[in-house]
Amino acid sequence: MVCRSRMGLAAGVVLVLAVPLRGAEGPPVVAVEGQPLAANVERLMQALEFLGAPLEAATARSLRQAVQAQDARRIQEILDQQVLVVVTLNPESRVKAARGPASARLQQAGYTPVLIKVINESTVKKPLNISSPQAGPVYSDPGRQQRDPKADPNIVRRFLQVEMFRSPPMTGQLSGLGVEYVIALIYSRDAGQREATLAFDVGQGTQDLGFRGEVPILFEVRPAIEVRLKVRDFDGTPTVGRFTFTDKWGHVYPPQPKRLAPDFFFQRQIYRADGGTVLLPPGEFEVEYGRGPEYRLKRQRIVIPDKGPVELSFTLERWIHPAAWGWYSGDHHIHAAGCAHYTNPTEGVLPQDMFLHVKGEGLNVGCCLTWGPCYEYQRQFFEARPWSRSEPFTILKYDVEVSGFGSQALGHVCLLNLQDQTYPGSEGTKYKGWPSWTTPLMRWAKAQGAVTGYAHSASGLGVQPEQAARRLLAALDTNRDQQVSPEEARQGLLPLPEPFAAIDRDQDGRLTAEELLQSTRRTLRQLPNLNIPQMDGIGAQEVCVTTAMGVCDFLSAMDTDRIPEWNCWYHILNSGFPLKISGETDFPCISGSRVGQGRVYVQMGKIEALDFAQWCAHLAKGRSYVSDGYAHALEFTVNGVAPGFGTVQLNSPGKVRIRAKVAFGSEVALGTAPGAAVPQGKTRLVELVVNGQVAARQEVPADDQVHEVEWEVPIRKSSWVALRHLPQMHTNPVEVLVGGKPIRASRASALWCAGVIEQLWRMRADHIKPEERPEAEKTFRKAIEIYRQRAAEAEEGS
Repeated sequence: MVCRSRMGLAAGVVLVLAVPLRGAEGPPVVAVEGQPLAANVERLMQALEFLGAPLEAATARSLRQAVQAQDARRIQEILDQQVLVVVTLNPESRVKAARGPASARLQQAGYTPVLIKVINESTVKKPLNISSPQAGPVYSDPGRQQRDPKADPNIVRRFLQVEMFRSPPMTGQLSGLGVEYVIALIYSRDAGQREATLAFDVGQGTQDLGFRGEVPILFEVRPAIEVRLKVRDFDGTPTVGRFTFTDKWGHVYPPQPKRLAPDFFFQRQIYRADGGTVLLPPGEFEVEYGRGPEYRLKRQRIVIPDKGPVELSFTLERWIHPAAWGWYSGDHHIHAAGCAHYTNPTEGVLPQDMFLHVKGEGLNVGCCLTWGPCYEYQRQFFEARPWSRSEPFTILKYDVEVSGFGSQALGHVCLLNLQDQTYPGSEGTKYKGWPSWTTPLMRWAKAQGAVTGYAHSASGLGVQPEQAARRLLAALDTNRDQQVSPEEARQGLLPLPEPFAAIDRDQDGRLTAEELLQSTRRTLRQLPNLNIPQMDGIGAQEVCVTTAMGVCDFLSAMDTDRIPEWNCWYHILNSGFPLKISGETDFPCISGSRVGQGRVYVQMGKIEALDFAQWCAHLAKGRSYVSDGYAHALEFTVNGVAPGFGTVQLNSPGKVRIRAKVAFGSEVALGTAPGAAVPQGKTRLVELVVNGQVAARQEVPADDQVHEVEWEVPIRKSSWVALRHLPQMHTNPVEVLVGGKPIRASRASALWCAGVIEQLWRMRADHIKPEERPEAEKTFRKAIEIYRQRAAEAEEGS
């Protein structure tokens, strides 16, 4: 029996180790050499001590004496009474399982160590595996069902989790000795009496015939302790926190395969509101808690006693409070279905589940977008206003991402603040009526006051150097001599990656295919760069068209590679179009780690409650910055004008004064947004960007404090000015107009945009329905002409 005085030392395996059944006949005693068996059992006893479930003192004393004497018979006679299952491998490695004499007692919500006696007649040296039809995930998706036609529709009834304990001092595989003892860990989600079948094998096809490799067992499961969480925000108000409970062996509680909403199986953490509960077994745990990147991630050791009830108190601690500066965060692209979400037992999750996650990550706004997977089920949650149980400073709004249907081949589109989610002629389905290109889609959304933009922008904006260089040569080489002359380059309708002289490495006055290729490769990671992307993805594909047509509000940032993401945006801005950026995660597709990995902070001023429509309107005006939550531009002005609050007017070229207040987290504990690496070091490089080029820079400590930066920079022509830290943060721009002239910052940028449209038509025209294609081609050509006209209006050589 387990010595109960030791039960409080460990978490998860504080369960009663199986005790012998009265009158039960023990397993057969097998003649083996005493020394290796004694060594195995000595390690077994150490492992049980480590697991916090040592043998009863009297049993342990007797067993140690037998181990010291290396008495194989006596060792088996003592230890066999603790064995739950006897596993026998015959000479052909066929596995048979039989019930041992130990009682079957488990602990709800914890891992119980049980002893397995292995009689190995084959001397095989392989891992012993344990499984159970009552174990495994309690969810499934269409892919799993397709791979397993016999998938159990009642998977939610899987209450067990089983694993072999293979960590030191135990070994990862059998030793080949005729007899040895191993440990299995069994977790039960439920309390009370539960029958389960345990099966064993040493590889595919090794189970004995006639179900002899498995054994049914009726378990008595002791109830877990209900732990109530008192969650207080930094100001003492009740809130939602994120929590990760682990034991010292790394088990996460509740186990991820046993989770159903609101707990997501693909995350380690869970979210609980003040007063929420979690079931834990008695023992010691580490709990990691916080509330998204604006909060410190704290850790605490806790001990759960044998009896409840138990209440634990947690006070969350901010390192930054953007809302105190008028900034309200949002993630405009999260999903309640598809990708990592299950489709069984429900088609995705419910609004209350997503709301808990949004609030638990400290977001003020979560835009939950219905898309292809589970479209018919999820669209029922759409309303023209935010979800009815939203709070003054936490809003959940259901809207639409056109993805998995319709115009997806021309780029996935986020439609925010829709009043009507049903496209004319679609009849509430995703299969009919939707346009196959994005311009008419955005026009429809804009007509009802929605805000529009492209998702995961860099998808399709990657450059394939060999193909890009070949296309460039074909476009510029008008006399077809396989070279580009200075005049051809000057008259060309596509920009060179670098100045002519920089590409012409042999200085012969001609650019060869190889020189163009090497130039393309050299500039791939430059920001900005002029390489025409492949346009073969699902990101900001049609953005140059829809921006020219005036129907696109934003380009998504912070969930794909920042270089192509921001590069595309810079070129459109340089062409004089006031496109904005907004931050997203595309949860749980690009990342299932958490909502709000990529986010946007929108300036709303001092408010008593958040209005979603106004938040969207300010987003469309560019009164915002994008961030991973660990980098903040709390103030940024050009001659006193902040992004989205007007333009700076200069009568003639001159200097402008930039003032900013920035803050960076000393730790990026939850990681940065997808598409970039976590920055290292104790400082961050803040850069002032004018027309895509760095005009000034300053190192700022990453120390949780607000720091002021100030520059005075010359503005020679109408320009846009923004602040960034690559890869964590970027503001929207302030426009500076010189002499009342519009921004035409770069001839090359405008030609880049025209070239992108041409390449997109080559790659995606066939994806547009034949009946829609003439109008699409007309619109594409119109957009190309707009950019070429703007190129002509820009300075030569810009």
